[in-house]
Amino acid sequence: MATQLTTLPEVERLSPRVIRILGGNPGKFTLQGTNTYLVGRGSHRLLIDTGQGMPVWRDALRKVLAAENAIVSDALLTHWHLDHVQGVPDLLSLCPSVRIHKNSPDAPSQSAIHDGQTFTTDGATLRAFHCPGHTADHMAFVLEDEDAMFTGDNVLGAGTAVFEDLPAYMASLAGMAERFSGRAYPGHGPVIEDGRAKVLEYIKHRQEREAQVVQVLAQDAAAEGSDGRTGWTSMEIVKVIYKDVPENLHEAAERGVVQVLDKLEKEDKVRADDSQRWELTAKAAL
Repeated sequence: MATQLTTLPEVERLSPRVIRILGGNPGKFTLQGTNTYLVGRGSHRLLIDTGQGMPVWRDALRKVLAAENAIVSDALLTHWHLDHVQGVPDLLSLCPSVRIHKNSPDAPSQSAIHDGQTFTTDGATLRAFHCPGHTADHMAFVLEDEDAMFTGDNVLGAGTAVFEDLPAYMASLAGMAERFSGRAYPGHGPVIEDGRAKVLEYIKHRQEREAQVVQVLAQDAAAEGSDGRTGWTSMEIVKVIYKDVPENLHEAAERGVVQVLDKLEKEDKVRADDSQRWELTAKAAL
């Protein structure tokens, strides 16, 4: 995560068809706050995500809709995390007829979003892309009119993203890179002007992290010898790779390292003993 964040206005028009409304919930993991996006140019708009249910977001959305003389006809939720969905009741209070869409709906009133599904309103067409990794239900949306993508939390405007399934996340990033070449409108942080380049940067970063884990494990093998190596715990790996990162962030970094180790284990490149000390297998490519 970036240590110094760019100040973002509460409401900002980002293009003729996209207005960003901050969720009013800045924090360690939400950066300047959750981004919600009002999309379209007519009296009926699409809304991507609903924030965390903060009154300031509801007030900002109300003012924007009044200024635009518009209502929200459909809300598209990128994923289930609370900072993206808890504003749904506030949205319903402002636009009672709004339709809520989400991959893997968790309420009877929600409609499922399917991969490749399109949502159209005046001046904008969005195409859904199922891209799990950050969460299993994660969706991105290609804004076909701008060759842009709303990337949700898979790609952020500052720093890197967390994920719960690294192989799925890597496959999703590769798929995202193939589907647009313009801007990225992230779930947190500022607009990314060259969105595809940022996605490719994320892929490279994750590949470099994996290589670093392998290199640390290789040092252990070289130092101890094939018959007597003791292996490394995940936190010991973190303390090498993230030695320049404050220790209060090491626990979060460890979750990413564990994901890398799990991926490598599935590929038969590493193994762990009963005490969860890791070492390379003969199959690991050094």
